[in-house]
Amino acid sequence: MQALLSFENAPPFTAPLRFFITAPLLAALAGLLLLWEGGDLLLSRWHPGALALTHLLTVGFMLMVMLGALIQILPVVAGASLRSPLLLARLLHPLLTFGVLALAGGFASGEQQLLQVATLLLLSGGLLFLASAGRALWSAPSTSPTVAGLKIALLALSVSLLLGGALALALAHGWAWPLPELTNLHAGWALGAWSTVLLAAVAYVVVPMFQLTPAYQARSGWYFAPAMSAALLLWSAGEIFALPPLVLLGKQCAAGLGLAFVAQTMYLQTKRRRARPDAIYRFWQSGLGCGLFALLLVLTVNALPDAFSWPGWPVLIGILLLPGTFVALITGMLYKIVPFLGWMHLQSAGRGKLTAPSMGKLLPEEENLRQWRLYLFAMASLILAVFFPAWLARPAGALFAIAMGMLAWNLFRALRRYREHLRRIAEHFSEAV
Repeated sequence: MQALLSFENAPPFTAPLRFFITAPLLAALAGLLLLWEGGDLLLSRWHPGALALTHLLTVGFMLMVMLGALIQILPVVAGASLRSPLLLARLLHPLLTFGVLALAGGFASGEQQLLQVATLLLLSGGLLFLASAGRALWSAPSTSPTVAGLKIALLALSVSLLLGGALALALAHGWAWPLPELTNLHAGWALGAWSTVLLAAVAYVVVPMFQLTPAYQARSGWYFAPAMSAALLLWSAGEIFALPPLVLLGKQCAAGLGLAFVAQTMYLQTKRRRARPDAIYRFWQSGLGCGLFALLLVLTVNALPDAFSWPGWPVLIGILLLPGTFVALITGMLYKIVPFLGWMHLQSAGRGKLTAPSMGKLLPEEENLRQWRLYLFAMASLILAVFFPAWLARPAGALFAIAMGMLAWNLFRALRRYREHLRRIAEHFSEAV
């Protein structure tokens, strides 16, 4: 169940890489915010600093990497050729970067103008990407669950952007909207129908390719994205028509589908053909473990709300899902995708006369595993900080910032090695002339 890959359609290496290197820096900023704010930030998901931290992770890290990856993936996996992918990257990257900085600043400070600026920048960037990617993708036939999942994920992204923009404007102007319900719905579409569906669509290709596992079952792949969208539509209908049982059903179905994907991926990893555990395997094991625990908590807390009245549960679930699951899974992918793309472009530049350095030379495995160990320590501190915020919030924030900074440094060093070898190739061919 894998899409045919057309690497000759890949955009320039610098198109996605600018997103990949910026994203961990913005995630590190989330850690620094926790270091600055301290334990108060972990007392409630509605704390202004918590909202800022959440969006530094979801928009600054997750969305940044996902859109950068899609610029690379759409032509290669789906055969959806983007017009001027490098120009798109150059326009989109600053809109996302300054947009998320304005959004985080607006949440943390309560400045209405920052929220308005953030809404304008992020919606402009989102609509620019959707217009470009949607035109290219919709003309491509849905020949695999990956392509079909990418199409549904883009639709979910548009819903998430509209809900997020509406919420930001409502906060900025003080509109009397049902903000908690709309926020929950925004989170559901963003994390469920957009992030999880996209992650699954990409995993159908990269997990067997990079982790040497068996392929995902085709039937489950075809059904997953439509089923997740249906769950979010049920949830939305329940909110619109004030039907709490329908809201609960949609939430539980979405969490159950996510749990099924996590369980299937964990099972496939037990069948992997690579004996030595590498960084992508370590990060995916960590992320899948956090996701399993988080989704089980979601199912339990939704089913028995009276038994789980402690206000820290939503914060704990958020930490398990965002830095624990999505950041880990995406980081693992980056540690394979970045050196693979560098190797592929260097092979092409060498024209068969100069051999590109191996992926392990561009991004050494010991560097990746060192960052994984620090990330694991930071995650343990973040989880414990929910229970002991006054003592552990600031150390956990510092550790997470260092771990994400190390990720950015590792990727930057891979870029530097790529450029050094590219320069040698150019010198070789200039001397040959």
